[in-house]
Amino acid sequence: MPLARDGTGVGATARALRSQVHPVFMTPPLAASLFGAILAGSVDPLLAAVHVLAMFAAVYTAHVKDGYVDFHVRGEDDDHPLTATGCRVALALSTTTFALCCIALGVLVGPFAVALTIPTWLIAYHHAPQLDMNPVTATTGYPLGIALSVLGGFYVQAGTITAVPLGFAVVFLALLSGIKVIDDAQDYAYDRSIQKRTVAVAVGPDRAYGVAYGLMAVALVAVTAFALARIFPLTALLAAVAFAAVAVIARRADPELATMLLIRGSYVFLAVLVAAVRFDPLAALV
Repeated sequence: MPLARDGTGVGATARALRSQVHPVFMTPPLAASLFGAILAGSVDPLLAAVHVLAMFAAVYTAHVKDGYVDFHVRGEDDDHPLTATGCRVALALSTTTFALCCIALGVLVGPFAVALTIPTWLIAYHHAPQLDMNPVTATTGYPLGIALSVLGGFYVQAGTITAVPLGFAVVFLALLSGIKVIDDAQDYAYDRSIQKRTVAVAVGPDRAYGVAYGLMAVALVAVTAFALARIFPLTALLAAVAFAAVAVIARRADPELATMLLIRGSYVFLAVLVAAVRFDPLAALV
């Protein structure tokens, strides 16, 4: 039975499987894992690679399951590269990869590393059609996965959890939840027609924007407070300023453009935080 909908053979199957790798949405969880490792100070490349691979497998699972539900179950999408069987095979491959990574983390690090990792797959697999029907879980699923990626990346290196990775995890949860609310607002009319309760559907688009930018503001205020308290490196203030500038511009844009700007702004935010943790150039000035 063919796995790809647009052809047969190894090439068509490989293209269909590769199509479920979406760099825009995959990069942040993988980067968050490495960010957590950098926060720990000393990085073991093998442990970092295993955790990053686990995060890749979890996000790949989310993409395949989401596409399967939207096209083969709900009939929302116009097309999908994989057949229903292809989706099930892809899910089996990604889940097996994730399970092997968890076993490796259990052997190399310990059971708590596995306990921090498994929820990322559970969130990914159940995003559609369970979690995406509730405004809270539809909004926080992806950000929570990234928060867990930070914590897991830190723990597999340090063997413990401290206030610093917890603080960053909370910041990413709030910031990215705000971006997700804006992203969901793009599909307000359609989501409302199928009774899919995103924040925009639950409270209306105008209030949803207020919720979104409120969450992002909370995240930036938290970064500022943690930096001034020297829990975060002082250079983290630059990350807050950089993202705030992007958010001001995005506030005047339509949901599609705003989402694009904010996602890329989050990349800048993370990049500056990595530099802050690794080098903290402002520390020498005070």
